[in-house]
Amino acid sequence: MTQPMTFGTFMAPFHRVGENPLLAMRRDLELIDWCDELGYDEAWVGEHHSAGWEIIADPALFIAAAGERTKRIRIGSGVVSLPYHHPMMVADRYVQLDYMTRGRAMLGVGPGALVSDAVMMGIEPVTQRGRMDEALGAILRLINGEVVTERTDWYELQEARLQLLPYTKPRFPIAVASTTSPSGMVLAGKHGVGVLSLGAGLVGGKKNLAEYWKMGEESAARHGQEIRREEWRLVIRVHLADSRDEAIRDVAEGRLYERHHYFGRTGGLRNDITLEQEIAEDTAIVGTPEDAIGALERLQEATGGFGGFMVLAHDWANRDKTLHSYELFARYVMPHFQGMLDPVRESYDMVVRNKRAYGGPAMEAITKAYTDAGKAIPADLNPRSIR
Repeated sequence: MTQPMTFGTFMAPFHRVGENPLLAMRRDLELIDWCDELGYDEAWVGEHHSAGWEIIADPALFIAAAGERTKRIRIGSGVVSLPYHHPMMVADRYVQLDYMTRGRAMLGVGPGALVSDAVMMGIEPVTQRGRMDEALGAILRLINGEVVTERTDWYELQEARLQLLPYTKPRFPIAVASTTSPSGMVLAGKHGVGVLSLGAGLVGGKKNLAEYWKMGEESAARHGQEIRREEWRLVIRVHLADSRDEAIRDVAEGRLYERHHYFGRTGGLRNDITLEQEIAEDTAIVGTPEDAIGALERLQEATGGFGGFMVLAHDWANRDKTLHSYELFARYVMPHFQGMLDPVRESYDMVVRNKRAYGGPAMEAITKAYTDAGKAIPADLNPRSIR
């Protein structure tokens, strides 16, 4: 890869049951504002319909609102659950968002994360991955300007075409979510789109990433497609503070509450994983900016290279500490991987190396300035002060 890494936030979002949902949504919008101000590249917003924690039902509505508040950050669905929607409606909505944001919209897709969502809509969970594949294929054909006629057991298209094609040429970014199985990566390879690896934030997930990417490449080759590491984004929780101990204290209570009440009670996932385990496996990055740089470098080595890193938003810490964490990440971690700091360091090192050599000419210039002004050189002028 030759281009700098991209950075962003991935907002499910997670908010405690019992919190004012109006204020939670406003806080989510403010977080995207803050990321835009700090220079993050992307923000992804999820779709969920049950369980009470992830309260955004339509990411397209949220993207439209966030797009009006921000200037440069790209905003996408993280993700649209394709089995819940007719593919032409998804294609139409995200082309419209592409226009409304002047090329800052992105489409992330998945099969649907919560079984409870599917059950309420009468959808058999076993059908969801297959339906996502069908829908994504139709969406890509429509976005590419094709006229599509096809019938499946859950939707029909009759000489369907979009009346608007993407504002972004040839199309806006599209990515598939990949969590606990390789199916998302394989599907991304089949269709030649990007990947959002949420599984990177699960204990044990790190060891599978390189293997899953290889499966994605093999799938792409079978289907005459290409997947690019630049479009591979890892999604992991991050909380930074001015010291490692402070960061751990910041998140201790909030993390335990989330694991017990959300993942333990509604998600059916293990809630006995310790923070120390997560930090050791780089499935949660809690510490200082230096700790985050080290974790990302280890992840790059373990995966063979990825192009984007998304901070999985959480309410582990209070609001002020969370905003400070995002700021620390933007000030010290992002530029390390974006090629900004090497010239600055090289310039600093060059001046330090040549400090004494610069002293003589500088003193001569100051002496000349006094002489030209007809003034005596002060007796207390210290040549060392200009070196």
